[in-house]
Amino acid sequence: MVTRSVTHQQSLKALDWLNVFLADIQGGVGPFLVVYLTSSLQWNPAQVGLVMTISGLTGVIAQTPIGALVDRLRQKRSLITIAAVLIAISSIATVTIPSLPVITISQSFSAIAGAFFGPTIAAISLGLVGRGGIEYRLGRNQTLSSSGNVIAAIVAGLIGHFVNQAGIFYFIALMSVAVIFCALKIRKQDINYRLARGGDDPESKERLEDRKEKVNVSKFTTLLSDRRLLIFAICAVLFHFANAAMLPLVGEVLAHHKGGSPPLFMSACVVTAQLVMIPLGILVGRRASKDRRKPIFLLAFLVLPIRGVLYTLSDNPFFLVSVQLLDGVGAGIFGVMQLLVIADLTKGTGHFNLAQGAIGTAVGIGASLSNSLAGFIAKSAGYNASFLSMAAIAAVALAFFWFFMPETKSTPYPVSSKSELATFRDS
Repeated sequence: MVTRSVTHQQSLKALDWLNVFLADIQGGVGPFLVVYLTSSLQWNPAQVGLVMTISGLTGVIAQTPIGALVDRLRQKRSLITIAAVLIAISSIATVTIPSLPVITISQSFSAIAGAFFGPTIAAISLGLVGRGGIEYRLGRNQTLSSSGNVIAAIVAGLIGHFVNQAGIFYFIALMSVAVIFCALKIRKQDINYRLARGGDDPESKERLEDRKEKVNVSKFTTLLSDRRLLIFAICAVLFHFANAAMLPLVGEVLAHHKGGSPPLFMSACVVTAQLVMIPLGILVGRRASKDRRKPIFLLAFLVLPIRGVLYTLSDNPFFLVSVQLLDGVGAGIFGVMQLLVIADLTKGTGHFNLAQGAIGTAVGIGASLSNSLAGFIAKSAGYNASFLSMAAIAAVALAFFWFFMPETKSTPYPVSSKSELATFRDS
């Protein structure tokens, strides 16, 4: 007879592989989309910014209701499957019918699908390991996701260079099939529904085993009245408003650079950042389990304005790629710490994924407007002016976080399983 501990570990391993393959399709096409539109289709920065803005805003509109849906439904695996199918269809449509209306619509559907992945993976993770192991689990998720991004970026860069840039989108569609397979390998019986939506910790192992236990859900107005959550949302919006346009801008600079291969240099940009994030995910997860949240999080805000200024010093592709080391530091810390802060602030409310969606909506608006603003500035005043504008916004984000964001971590949560904790530490 197969014991629950063995099957539970199998679900955790399936989640590992899901993070690897999901990295190949979750937003990974974005930088290569910019290169494809600029280099292959000869679109100008304003057109590229328009597509990024419309698709981004479409995804933004879906963020909050998707978060509420993830909270409400127990079929977490089905949500990932449906989203992966949409990604595959959108990727193929982008290259088979390369017109402005079709690409805008297909990328909008892709953005809606991508909005499912973040909260659903976080919900599954919390439902599998509980609050006692969530720091390690989220750090592990980040590390595995970054590893998948490295592999995907290398493969996509090689496809774009040796085959054609359209082949990258067919690769994304193929990886969507792998995502579906991994999602279905996670046993739904191993996901605790109560914890997955941010409910209180069960008081005993018996309660943990009760998958049909009713979740006490607080009113939505409880989230709106939480001043700490509002401050964090503002911090996140400012961070992504400054950060979102930087890599697409680099992609446009590379596309206009004489000599070399834009897809390969863009691939190198992605790989450089992700290589930093691979060890950083585990490191941040471990430190977050012992230390306060704010000092760790502050480093992500600190490197962003520095990165924006450095981009203006040279348009040499090798220099631009090296600056991406800072992107790995900022994004690696933010990816883990954002979910931990939201988990802290929504503990016991039953609205963990709804809060992710609401903050995701605010962040998405900032990111979409960032691409539009950066494209407009780049067209009218040049790329350096655009980079400096983003750096100035990043400096404002740093100051706001430093002075106004409170510490969210309270007492350490009890570890739900020593064997699971050992698995995270040994990985």
